[in-house]
Amino acid sequence: MSRALTFYEFFAGGGMARLGLGEGWRCLFANDFDPLKAATYRANFPDAQAHFHEGDVWRLTPADLPGRADLAWASSPCQDFSLAGGRAGLAGGRSSAFFGFWRLVEGLDSEGRAPRAIVVENVSGLLTSHDGRDFEALCAALAGRGYRFGALEIDAAGFLPQSRPRLFVVAVRGRATAAEGPGPYHTRGVLQAFAHLPDALKARWIWWAPPTPPARNADLASVLELDGAVAWHPPAKTAALLALMAPAHMARVEAAKARPEVSVGAVFRRMRTEDGVRVQRAEVRFDGLSGCLRTPRGGSSRQTLVFAGGGEVRSRLLTAREAARLMGLPDSYRLPDGLHAGLHVAGDGVAVPVVRWLARHVLEPALAASTEPAAA
Repeated sequence: MSRALTFYEFFAGGGMARLGLGEGWRCLFANDFDPLKAATYRANFPDAQAHFHEGDVWRLTPADLPGRADLAWASSPCQDFSLAGGRAGLAGGRSSAFFGFWRLVEGLDSEGRAPRAIVVENVSGLLTSHDGRDFEALCAALAGRGYRFGALEIDAAGFLPQSRPRLFVVAVRGRATAAEGPGPYHTRGVLQAFAHLPDALKARWIWWAPPTPPARNADLASVLELDGAVAWHPPAKTAALLALMAPAHMARVEAAKARPEVSVGAVFRRMRTEDGVRVQRAEVRFDGLSGCLRTPRGGSSRQTLVFAGGGEVRSRLLTAREAARLMGLPDSYRLPDGLHAGLHVAGDGVAVPVVRWLARHVLEPALAASTEPAAA
């Protein structure tokens, strides 16, 4: 690239999209309303004072956004789309923040300053929210402002030892090079969502075609702290955790316990219905991946690790630094003090290497090929 590409980052959190875009990109403006995330952003980016705005996106106007950016990235709040939430959809209180972002794009477009590309990142539940009507509304909004678009569902497990599927809707103006049909990131959910779109929106669809990454060479154990540097649960707490496991999950622990080497398993607590009764269960996986990181709003959202082998079983919470590594953040990244605060920042972000892969194989080629005039 002959010049740095420019971007706005909305709902920026700790700046993980910025880290993923990399040094070939220059941030013109970033915002987040969460004071903890805003402080973390400022701690990690010395130039934040010049371009970071802490506050509600609804209070921004196009006049707050300098120049014209090549890209607007929006990782809008996902709770109302989440399969674990109430599925309020785009009308939900948190996800309606998307429309706070979108009114800015519309205002910029009216001034001839619309970004050449847009990425909307969210949970995969957006594809099916309100029987697909929310996804259709998003596509219609993009089409109404002259964008062509396509969606990819990318799991961070292809890059990091964390199972974290996320939806990326990528929209561009002008010409774009893409495949003629579905590729590896066009999951069943994406294909079904596309099939339900009206023909007018299907006509604006782009089959983005990034390659699959090389095989991941790191597992969950590779990101963990040394045993002596962490706080372990007392035996009684480990026993209480194991008591929450259904027989199939307990069998996994017993099998790992019987082996001479230690295996690391990730555990989440979930509510399940058994014989018509809602019960809490602890569910473990020993496949080298953590479960999807979450923000620690409740104790069950904090991911627990089980270490089984050599006839013993121990357990502890995942640390904030380990969570950061599972998001692809370098150890030089400054986390806020405290486990809860660190997990809040890491668990509510976008996986850094996924953004880099998307930038390298979709965004940068699309912007290079676009007939839309380059941003100043």
